[in-house]
Amino acid sequence: MASTQITPTRMELTKTKRKLVTAVKGHKLLKDKRDELMRQFLELVKENMELRLKVEAGIKAANQNFVIAKAGMDEVTLRTAFMAPKQEVNLEVGSKNVMSVNIPAFTTKTRTADANDIYSYGFAFTSGDLDDAVKSLADILPEMLRLAEIEKACQLMAAEIEKTRRRVNALEHVIIPEARRTIKYITMKLDENERSSQIRLMKVKDMMLEEAHKYSERA
Repeated sequence: MASTQITPTRMELTKTKRKLVTAVKGHKLLKDKRDELMRQFLELVKENMELRLKVEAGIKAANQNFVIAKAGMDEVTLRTAFMAPKQEVNLEVGSKNVMSVNIPAFTTKTRTADANDIYSYGFAFTSGDLDDAVKSLADILPEMLRLAEIEKACQLMAAEIEKTRRRVNALEHVIIPEARRTIKYITMKLDENERSSQIRLMKVKDMMLEEAHKYSERA
């Protein structure tokens, strides 16, 4: 037992009691953190599932439009249409702190503000299906970035939840019980020492009284 290796003194008892108080407070704070992380994690998971369905549906629609456009256009015209893009999207990666977890935050900025610059070709030799495909991809881009942001956030939060859970379990099942056992052990030892001291004092008192009685008889 670990507590038997501790010197049973009042100073050690006070130190262990302070450690127990700190551990109990830390345990409560970590449990609150874990619960709040779980709440936000579940909200993100729900949003992730909904957004993934939306993104997959958008990509599927864009692919269908591209297939139809490719069927109605020759390969050379299709390749030429995308050779000189007008628009450019710059991605900036930041972060925000959520319960001590730094999750990514994506922001985008286009080279121009004109919405029609997503079309890098003239409309004379291309089909409307190609326009629909390009438009659907441009529309789904923000959701794709948000999906990537959420999925990374879920990974980071899941790791933090697991780490917090291990800390809570360590405090709850190891540190706090060990501190309580140590306090009990020291208290018992101090009580034993106090009783032993009282017994010794009583014996000394009896011896002194006996000596005093013998002295008075001789006198």
